[in-house]
Amino acid sequence: MRKTLIYIPLFLMTILSACSERVDNAKSEATLPEIFPEYVGVTIPVGIAPLNFCMADRSVRIVDAVVTDSHGNKLHGQGVETTGFDIDEWHKLLEQNAGDSIVVNVSAKYDDGWHSYKPFSIYVSRDEMDYGVVYRRLEPGYEVYSKMGIYERDLSTFDETALIENTQFSGCVNCHSFNRCSPTNMSLHIRGKHGATLLRLDGNMAAYNTAKSGNLGSCVYPYWHPDGRFIIYSTNVTQQVFHVCDSNRIEVYDQASDLLLYDTEKNELTKCPLIAKDSIMETFPAFSADGKKLFFVQATELPADSRELQQIRYNLCSISFDTATGTFGDKVDTLFMAETLNQSVTMPRPSYDGRFLMFTLADYGQFPIWHHEADLYMVPIGDLQKPIDDIEQYRMRAVNSDDTESFHNWSSNSRWIVFSSRRDDGLFTRLYFSHIDEEGNDSKPFLLPQANPRRYYDELFMSYNVPDFVTTEVNFDDVRAESLINSPERIPMK
Repeated sequence: MRKTLIYIPLFLMTILSACSERVDNAKSEATLPEIFPEYVGVTIPVGIAPLNFCMADRSVRIVDAVVTDSHGNKLHGQGVETTGFDIDEWHKLLEQNAGDSIVVNVSAKYDDGWHSYKPFSIYVSRDEMDYGVVYRRLEPGYEVYSKMGIYERDLSTFDETALIENTQFSGCVNCHSFNRCSPTNMSLHIRGKHGATLLRLDGNMAAYNTAKSGNLGSCVYPYWHPDGRFIIYSTNVTQQVFHVCDSNRIEVYDQASDLLLYDTEKNELTKCPLIAKDSIMETFPAFSADGKKLFFVQATELPADSRELQQIRYNLCSISFDTATGTFGDKVDTLFMAETLNQSVTMPRPSYDGRFLMFTLADYGQFPIWHHEADLYMVPIGDLQKPIDDIEQYRMRAVNSDDTESFHNWSSNSRWIVFSSRRDDGLFTRLYFSHIDEEGNDSKPFLLPQANPRRYYDELFMSYNVPDFVTTEVNFDDVRAESLINSPERIPMK
């Protein structure tokens, strides 16, 4: 049963109450408008939902925006809190300007009257974005499970659908994964007393037990092989600690970790001896676009009596993979020795067109969601033929901020990325999108649009993480999933 969340009543009255007030005798300002979200100069796809915005100054009584193009078309939006563009007219305007820019003229009414600001441009890319994005959203909570769920957002509208929430069972839901943005096949992890790995294969859903004897734990951090037969998982012994005198606040770290390959046809989990060594931790695996290589990160385990977490640093590695036999090669290649730079690399994600590898770089560790220094880097695949020496040349110039950038994924056409960032307030992670052009340049990112962005983000005390694009609606059967999770029955993996 689909549960679509509707927010219209929260903002509709504020938009209508200030509808079409004439902008008269406006004072001309020599500066760009300060707006939230900050959409000045961004690149967007044709089908994106309206980029409604508010003035950053909360004393504004009315915000007015007129969007024009070079063909003489015009779109007007006005409201007490937000611009409230008509969604159909917005989409029509973007379609008319694919490959061109639109111009936004902003006026704001204060107690002393109207003020008009310098116009700014938004570029409309011809590169399409996928239908939607799926993410986990959760409330702050560290010792007990608070409310969380997996949600699907239609990127052309403001419609959000709850795929499954932990109000349907007792526990944690995480680690959702699709094969190259296609929701046909899906892996989903359930943690807690109802622990399971939910797998949807060709539309059929079942609950598996992956906490097998000899494994460190259940299967998490999945990544699908492009042919759909194999899934590579990490199995981890994870701990959480709180910093006392550190702005990073919370640390999630592994005491041990390995990689496991699951064969969906044989229902078998296997290990590769070269990447399952004692004293070495491997995690965050990802297959290359052609499926012939596995990327992952690895570090040396801490001594049992040590808690020098700042000394744990992960390096970027790879190993070849034979799709026909489901076996790994006989050599692990270190592609980027981050520890020599006192850095740690994590979350490698190759683009689906085989051109780039994107990853997060932080000062230490492999779970940098609270690391304010964490940034995104993107390396051409060809540059990985030899070890990376100068990492700074690969720092993403437009995407990064002064705060955390962490989880990230590619669109199916490899021309857009979605990532989570704490840049807005340093507390909650929000979703941002950036365009990647033919030369691999990243554009200024834009925040996930909302009908009334200020009200929405002010009132949402939840963080987004693990975003992933989907090409179509997921059509997730949450009733079936709830039944499977709450049942004690689990299919054992061999």
